[in-house]
Amino acid sequence: MQHRANARMIRKVRGGRGAFMGMEILILHTAGRRSGVLRETPVAWFADGEGAWLVVASGGKGGHPDWHLNLMGRPDRAAVELPGRDAVPVEPRVLEGAERERAWKRIAAAQPRMEKYQHKSGQEYPVVRLISR
Repeated sequence: MQHRANARMIRKVRGGRGAFMGMEILILHTAGRRSGVLRETPVAWFADGEGAWLVVASGGKGGHPDWHLNLMGRPDRAAVELPGRDAVPVEPRVLEGAERERAWKRIAAAQPRMEKYQHKSGQEYPVVRLISR
């Protein structure tokens, strides 16, 4: 079921329409941390200046989602694809401390449901800054 929903969202993004439930969506390109197989995952993103995007690693059952583990396991293979554009290689960095808190406040202000989801999960979601290489 999730695979089909992701495929539909990827088609929308490639067609130039990258929004879902009021959030902007990009396609995150990663490689499997063990297999090396290329993966494409639609994720919500938040602007973070010129050539930088923030993504939140939410949705994992009892841990981080697979896309986050793949992203951090093979950071040299990461790229983002914005609606109607070609993929751009990026360098991921997990934000920590005060830097994460500042970014999280901006994310929660833009999408209050993210704060609710995080609270309900009982874990702190990693915030990853993706900077174009």
